[in-house]
Amino acid sequence: MLKHERASKKSNGSGPQHGVICSWLCCSSLPQLHKIASCVIGVDTSPLLAWLFLCSVNVGKETLRVTHSPGEAEGFKEQGNAFYIKKDYAEAFNYYTKAIDMCPKNASYYGNRAATLMMLCRYREALEDSQQAVRLDNTFVKGHLREGKCHLSLGNAMAANRCFQRVLELEPDNSQAQQEVKNTEAILEYERMAEIGFDKRDYRMVVFCMDRALDSAPACHKFKILKAECLALLGRYPEAQAVASDILRMDSTNADALYVRGLCLYYEDCIDKAVQFFVQALRMAPDHDKARLACRNAKALKAKKEEGNKAFKDGNFEAAYDLYSDALTIDPNNIKTNAKLYCNRATVGSKLNKLEQAIEDCTKAIKLDETYIKAYLRRAQCYMDTEQYEEAVRDYEKVYQTEHTKEHKHLLKNAQLELKKSKRKDYYKVLGVDKNATEDEIKKAYRKRALLHHPDRHSGASTEVQKEEEKKFKEVGEAFSVLSDPKKKSRYDSGQDLEDDGMNMGDFDANNIFKAFFGGPGGFSFEGKLCCDVFRIYSSLHI
Repeated sequence: MLKHERASKKSNGSGPQHGVICSWLCCSSLPQLHKIASCVIGVDTSPLLAWLFLCSVNVGKETLRVTHSPGEAEGFKEQGNAFYIKKDYAEAFNYYTKAIDMCPKNASYYGNRAATLMMLCRYREALEDSQQAVRLDNTFVKGHLREGKCHLSLGNAMAANRCFQRVLELEPDNSQAQQEVKNTEAILEYERMAEIGFDKRDYRMVVFCMDRALDSAPACHKFKILKAECLALLGRYPEAQAVASDILRMDSTNADALYVRGLCLYYEDCIDKAVQFFVQALRMAPDHDKARLACRNAKALKAKKEEGNKAFKDGNFEAAYDLYSDALTIDPNNIKTNAKLYCNRATVGSKLNKLEQAIEDCTKAIKLDETYIKAYLRRAQCYMDTEQYEEAVRDYEKVYQTEHTKEHKHLLKNAQLELKKSKRKDYYKVLGVDKNATEDEIKKAYRKRALLHHPDRHSGASTEVQKEEEKKFKEVGEAFSVLSDPKKKSRYDSGQDLEDDGMNMGDFDANNIFKAFFGGPGGFSFEGKLCCDVFRIYSSLHI
């Protein structure tokens, strides 16, 4: 298979020059070199000595040339084709490489190796081989198709489109090129839609567009990074981390992937680790604006949050409230940290008796992070403080379903009890006294309210007013009968039903309480001397 050609020239008519022979070789196989060297030296020698010999031999103008027959290169190509059909792309690559080494000017060999590299997902190397193939033969249709496919897989739709248009110049009816042109146009449209979606903060739309684009451009790092960034902005951190990590496994210095890794940590409130990744990204790409902005925000957010925490611990609630408010303006995209800031501000708000605002802040925190138990607990307590017991029970139930602890069970039961109590008549409210009112305060309140709503006082009013005042008069007497009795009051305060002990409030007679309280003969009615005396007393009290 080897042909040895000795080209010699006489120098100044003095005959062949003597010296060392230098080899001009087209093959790189050590056994072949061994064979050539042994032939030149005249005796068999070791492969290593043969190599050293041929590397050191040089005879003036005499050159030893080794050439291969085209059939040998073609044989390697056929072997590569066989392995390609078997999907043994690694072996196919090796044999195509041997064919190229023997015949580096054959466009089809580069084209075949490019196809193999594409199957191995080594698109950048495949692109180089495809470009070399069309440089050698600009009419090589498969070469242009493969170059376009490589550009498309790497996300360069414009360059891909140029390649497919060249194919259509050579073969106007090429259906594959026509389809690929449609694919490039689709990718360009997805890029356009993604850009609009990102500007509008419609990150779900961006992820959708990038998923569709990656169907045709699976090796495009730009599309993967944009998808990962939007996944992070959507709070889907594990997915974003996975995409960035895949890129970093292939290229540990990829600044965009380092930025996304840092972004995920930043949004998960691991600010110190996040800053490390942002700094590393800036080291790889000093002009990376997003990494610089994120790094600055991370540091500012951490500092402001710590200042707020310190002010709260020092009892400076007004300052803490303002500092948490300032921190919330730094980065609206940091969902997890902002949820904590809202909850912190709610805690301060409850200390400042801004209960409704505290409830609103807790609601905002829960909207950002539905798993944030602390925000549910804080809001439930604010609901209790504002006597919104149904809402409090709902929040405590949510907490207890998530974390079955004794403490949470106790909180839930207490809220349920208060809710039950709230649905009864509030006797303290009826008399207009505090729940800690003394016996004398309760009596005084009853005297005032009973006289205020006594039916005789409203005998000249309309029928509707008389009915309303009579109803209130009865409620006042009912309230006094319970709160003036230590046993009944105790049961009432503990949330127990008074009817359980036979205390049927439906049969209650307010007149009897009034008569017993103000004194007078039996058979009391709303008419007569006693009533007049009572109202004189009432008038003198100026109530």
